[in-house]
Amino acid sequence: MTRISIPKGTKDVLPAASHDWQYLESVLRGCAADFGFSEIRFPAFEHTELFLRGVGDTTDIVQKEMYTFEDKGGRSITLRPEGTASVVRSVIENGLYAGALPLKVYYIAPVFRYEKPQAGRLREHHQFGVEMFGAAGAAADAEVIALADTFLRRLGLESLTVSINSIGCPVCRSRYHAALREYFGAYRDELCPLCLDRMERNPLRLLDCKEPRCGEIAKNAPVTLDYLCEDCAEHFQSLKRELDLLGITYSVDPRIVRGLDYYTKTVFEFVAHNIGAQATVCGGGRYDRLVESLGGPSLPGLGFGCGLERLLLALQESGVSLPEAPGPDIFIAAAGEAAADRVSRLVHELRRAGVSAERDVTGRSLKAQMKYADKLRARFSLTVGGDELQSESGALKNMRTGETVPVPLSAASIGEALTAASAGQPLSPAE
Repeated sequence: MTRISIPKGTKDVLPAASHDWQYLESVLRGCAADFGFSEIRFPAFEHTELFLRGVGDTTDIVQKEMYTFEDKGGRSITLRPEGTASVVRSVIENGLYAGALPLKVYYIAPVFRYEKPQAGRLREHHQFGVEMFGAAGAAADAEVIALADTFLRRLGLESLTVSINSIGCPVCRSRYHAALREYFGAYRDELCPLCLDRMERNPLRLLDCKEPRCGEIAKNAPVTLDYLCEDCAEHFQSLKRELDLLGITYSVDPRIVRGLDYYTKTVFEFVAHNIGAQATVCGGGRYDRLVESLGGPSLPGLGFGCGLERLLLALQESGVSLPEAPGPDIFIAAAGEAAADRVSRLVHELRRAGVSAERDVTGRSLKAQMKYADKLRARFSLTVGGDELQSESGALKNMRTGETVPVPLSAASIGEALTAASAGQPLSPAE
């Protein structure tokens, strides 16, 4: 029969790579906890209307990239293309805004976008995101940026640039939209059909078109910073002061607008300098009107998203070595059929006690069992045969140093010896 292959734009995470993912996720969770963020989880699919209203119907995501289908009940359903809209929906639906503010949450979840697969960008990719609600000041913006800066550097990424911009609020953005329409209007005959539509409906989206000619035209377009109202200009100055206070180096890039319609005021991106075209490893900003636009109260919000695949690529290209996956604490080998039952019980008791223990379940020879223990990178080994069964004692061997000590054939004694070794104490005979 014909083999079934993986869908284009997706990737298996194989056992050899899964520890890198687990390590990465543990660092992200640890940093989020250090900054006071709690985890939130939400469905992989939502009503399509959530993304039409939340992400924006003029964005590339909504117009080109969503996986949308009709379910058996005739409802339009979409696999989540990003996390923020789902978080906001959950905050509103569950009344989380009524608790202590600011509300700080994070998530690690797969998202789905139908786009051209390339290094660091897949049709299913995994995203780490943080969201903060109920804080309108620039200090909150700086804290979210500081969280991103902290986990990226904790992972070992040093060749980074954080770029910031302000795209204003509805008050000042109307003047900016007028300037964009005037500028791009002179190039109407050269714009792609999608940009012609965007020029009327949402001129800000003209700045992130991926068509080459449209991108060239956008390079000389007016910039948002020249059109900020007094409040937005002061907010941006306050953000720069906060980042200076925290010692976070940044650059101002007036071309950053982000690809989602819900952003207001602050937007930012972290760029790694060694992973090619897909160099942005983290990006986000403020969205002060999103909660209200989705039926909730007037509640300011901000956050960022970070692709895990792209993070792993950046770490690889930067030469950052991640910790190796640990092997089992102990491998217990059975020398002969008579010892197999005893080994089975010992391994089971050790596992119940929280010790990572392995044994052979395929009937290998003793020599083959020890080769298997080497491949597993077991820290210690113990061989149980006729002599060991008679004496109720075996030789516990450090697989790296070759050092051995006698140990009684009980899970408690073996566990004590392993605990002592983990604490850096030399192996010594157990009582």
